[in-house]
Amino acid sequence: MRPSLGGETLRFSLAYFFLFAILGITSPYLQILLRSLGYGPAAVGLFLALFEVVGILGPLVLARLADAHGSYRLALICAAGATILAFPVLALVPRVWATVASLILLSLGLKTLIPVMDATGITWSLSPGPGKRRVSYGALRALGSAGFIAMALSVQLLPNFDTRPPWVMAVAAIIPAIILIVICLFLPAPPRKEALASSRPSGERRRFDPVFALGLVVIGLSRLAMSPFASFLSLYAAEGLGLHHAGIIWALGGAAEIPLMIVSGLIIARLGTMASIAVGAGAIVLRLAILALVPTPLGLYGSQLLHSLCYGLFQPAAVAFVAQRVPPERRSAGMAVFMGLGVGLPTVLGSALGGFVVEAAGYRILFASFTVFAGAAIGVFLAFRKRFLAR
Repeated sequence: MRPSLGGETLRFSLAYFFLFAILGITSPYLQILLRSLGYGPAAVGLFLALFEVVGILGPLVLARLADAHGSYRLALICAAGATILAFPVLALVPRVWATVASLILLSLGLKTLIPVMDATGITWSLSPGPGKRRVSYGALRALGSAGFIAMALSVQLLPNFDTRPPWVMAVAAIIPAIILIVICLFLPAPPRKEALASSRPSGERRRFDPVFALGLVVIGLSRLAMSPFASFLSLYAAEGLGLHHAGIIWALGGAAEIPLMIVSGLIIARLGTMASIAVGAGAIVLRLAILALVPTPLGLYGSQLLHSLCYGLFQPAAVAFVAQRVPPERRSAGMAVFMGLGVGLPTVLGSALGGFVVEAAGYRILFASFTVFAGAAIGVFLAFRKRFLAR
């Protein structure tokens, strides 16, 4: 008997919730975990760059296999399993080789989970069904933000969580990963490849086009500009401002993004995908400027509110852009390309470069200098605006 549609919505919502609950540990605390193993800022930056490099190449292959075989649930379960295996090695074996090996495995897991889950969620949300009420990607993704916040705040209730032994952080990430595996067992099967191909409008391009490449340039430059607060925010808070509550700081950003996630579909329909991305790039400039010019807790907290535009609007717009330009039956691969070249590669460059900038000139110079990349993203959008508007 086919599960109820309401049940499917609940399953997808819970899957997003627990997937991003894992990120509620890794995003704020992976950099701190590496630091607690005795590595300096430059080494942390290089390790995070390695994490992103693997996240570019591995998911491209794994997501393509998921598209080819339609085995999305299996891909999600294997990726979550890799995440579970990686954390004990990372936390309990403080050796460079073990750190490298565990980060490779962790990246393969996490960086595959996100594009495959996004592709699965978007395909399901757009697929027709008798009596099915449309659920937007933004609404599903907002549940992910709720999971991120819930986890970040839950661990913050443990006194001095960011100074506890690394294995405590590892256990906190493993628990939601196990729950995610259980939920993935009950996700609805994806539509057949033939149905996906027939849902493509007549005459739509079957291959990635120049507009897709231009869009990745705009997205990539924007994500490069985000890397100072994506990779170094927790360290800046602790070492630059003496604030030891990374979970609360990141939860504030997550809370700010939820309202924009929910209404992002309306904004994107009004402005268009790339114009919405450009608005997010403008917010990145402002956010970095605040961090550079107001080196106080108030400046940090205030900048986190701009996460609403930097991510709450930017991410759904970027995902919508990929969904527009990539055929449905290749959506996992398209999302993996987006995550690899539009997100991973810029983060690699930003993490590697950012660590050296911090050691040479400090956090304020890091924030100020990276505004150039967001400004360049806006410039590319304006230069090719007509191409982005054309279909």
